Amino acid sequence: MASSGAGDPPDSKRGEAPFAQRIDPTREKLTPEQLHSMRQAELAQWQKVLPRRRTRNIVTGLGIGALVLAIYGYTFYSISQERFLDELEDEAKAARARALARASGS
Repeated sequence: MASSGAGDPPDSKRGEAPFAQRIDPTREKLTPEQLHSMRQAELAQWQKVLPRRRTRNIVTGLGIGALVLAIYGYTFYSISQERFLDELEDEAKAARARALARASGS
């Protein structure tokens, strides 16, 4: 087994890694330096995550917009097909009526 080195966490004997403890600044009395340090850490975290979040939001918005446009376009296409079929059906009825008139007139 490897002996514990200088880089090992202090709780390595128990198999637990040290972690940051969550604190509530409204309940605990913190010095202005601690509050400033917390704000700086939060700001750094936001700046780190913001570009990724912005990219995801843009991709999501473009995806939703593309879906809306596809539905809108399909609706127009299907309506134009219905009109075309209605016109075709009207022409077929007129042709049948002309054929019937010729057959009965001859």
